[in-house]
Amino acid sequence: MKIKVVKETEITETMHKMDVRKMYDKETAQAMHITLHPGEALKPHITAVDVFFYILEGTPEVLVGKEKVQVEADCLVESPKDIVHCLYNNSDKVARILVVKAPRPTTQARLL
Repeated sequence: MKIKVVKETEITETMHKMDVRKMYDKETAQAMHITLHPGEALKPHITAVDVFFYILEGTPEVLVGKEKVQVEADCLVESPKDIVHCLYNNSDKVARILVVKAPRPTTQARLL
């Protein structure tokens, strides 16, 4: 059994320049833990693989395509491949999100 602890996992350098930690990285899927402090947001981007966001804590806004919705903890949001998506924390509390991409991307996401 392999166990990874978020706070013990190094921050991964990404185009977003945020607290992103790679928790799982296999050919079939990739899972990242993202912490967004109040006022932080990712950059809108498009990935060539399907993505889902599982909200662990907080109430971030999630953009998928042209739809932007505030989402509560313990909700899952799907984002199909080749669709713009983004995460925003416009609240006054930390938001933590588990992002899963399947399969693991083989190309860099395209920033908009």
